[in-house]
Amino acid sequence: MRSRSKILVLATAAGIAGTIGLLGTTAHATSPSVAPGGNFNLSVWQLQEPVGSPGSPTTISSSRLQGANGFQDSYFYTDTRDGAMTFWAPEKGVTTPNSNYARSELREMNSNGSSADWSLSGAHKLNATLRVVSVTSNVCVGQIHLGTGGSSTKPLVELYYHANGDIVAGLENSPSGGQTTHTVGHVAVGKTWSYTIAVSGGHTIDLTINGSTTHYAIPSSFNPYKQYFKAGSYNQSSSSSTTKGARVAFYGLTVSHS
Repeated sequence: MRSRSKILVLATAAGIAGTIGLLGTTAHATSPSVAPGGNFNLSVWQLQEPVGSPGSPTTISSSRLQGANGFQDSYFYTDTRDGAMTFWAPEKGVTTPNSNYARSELREMNSNGSSADWSLSGAHKLNATLRVVSVTSNVCVGQIHLGTGGSSTKPLVELYYHANGDIVAGLENSPSGGQTTHTVGHVAVGKTWSYTIAVSGGHTIDLTINGSTTHYAIPSSFNPYKQYFKAGSYNQSSSSSTTKGARVAFYGLTVSHS
């Protein structure tokens, strides 16, 4: 089957110098003077922010995100020091009806503007290079979330980064709930690292952290559900503070399906 890719990558146009440092060091992206859409292809994502009406966070469409003059604000912006696409989620913010935590997070879309909703069969990958700039407790930086196929609003897998540097995978036991966690790596706050969250053959989650891969079986109870990727800063702590929270900088993000 011919591979079809949805790619969110660092721009490589002539005249734009971009480098990614070695893992564990400082990373540098592309132009720090444009919106994230000027450095990254945001045509297959929409953004959810921690503002809006209670239970109904503001969503920014992919069309508004795209281009050098695309959308950015204090929750989603280009870091003017290194060009990183940066997500800020405070402990106090508007949340979805099924969560107590605020987020500044991308949700996968199709290129035609519809919501991504893919079957577990085939091969699906979310690749990222990032660093957690700050976090008070822990933050989810990538996930596979359940789409259509039933009433559950749970994720299939969430990848967390903790304030002590631990990287933890949370795998849902069934669509009805219950999550089992596995520590899969350790990187100091502010240092660059990479992950791949992948599904292969419809039965296995392949999780790679800095080149080291672990495999997890997908319970058959998830088979009726379709899925989609998410990435950004989904803060996992809440309080009355608008200054404490999780800030995450991305230097590369690639989504592919085949």
